[in-house]
Amino acid sequence: MQDLSGRVAVVTGAGSGIGRAIALRLSECGARVGLIGRTTETLLSVAGEAKGKTCVAPADVADRSALDAAFTTLRAQLGPMHAVVANAGIGGPNLPDAGEDRWHEIVRTNLDGAYFTLRAFERHLAAGDEPKHAIVISSCVARFGVPGISAYSAAKAGQLGLVRSLAAELAPKEVRVNAICPGWVETSMAEERMTELGSTAARSYAEMRQQLLGEVPLQRISEPEEIAGLVEFLISPAGVGFTGQALDPNNGAWMG
Repeated sequence: MQDLSGRVAVVTGAGSGIGRAIALRLSECGARVGLIGRTTETLLSVAGEAKGKTCVAPADVADRSALDAAFTTLRAQLGPMHAVVANAGIGGPNLPDAGEDRWHEIVRTNLDGAYFTLRAFERHLAAGDEPKHAIVISSCVARFGVPGISAYSAAKAGQLGLVRSLAAELAPKEVRVNAICPGWVETSMAEERMTELGSTAARSYAEMRQQLLGEVPLQRISEPEEIAGLVEFLISPAGVGFTGQALDPNNGAWMG
């Protein structure tokens, strides 16, 4: 486990799932961790589990002014920042059976929200020439097309373009910018999506899950802690040479 004592890291979407696992891992490594999310109660719950100092700053990443204010609060409480993980996101179809097209909602949260997060982080960077890190949690659907989720797929693919561009732009500031593109991960979002797919196919959740697992070479679903481990790796000295890259912990769902 890395020693991140004295460093400040911010995680968006920190109240549950992958974000929660990342926040707890970074706290366990000794970092002071800023927790951003839309629900104060879940953020406080994660803060209660953390090993070290944390600060909760509720905000919706799609609201740029609210997000900027959250980062200002975290800077005041925790100090200049060394790492950010842009994890907040929403999924699901953008053309549901009933209701309006969700294209703008999904793209605004996933793509615009990641951009707003990294720009806010840039304004609060720690001084000095030690490496700083910006990590975007993308998805394996950034790599291939999936029917029914064009907004989510487009937003996640857009995140990879954002990562490559900002990696070049922020290199003079010693900021490494990378993405992680998980496949299925044991989260409530994944469970909701499997349930939706099962409903469309007139199958139970268990049946749909088994079918989807059968399409993955390793026939397994990742745990949130595995993604947290990759974040720790990228922030560690071993990850110092990575920038503009995307790591693909998808159990073989996509092989590039």
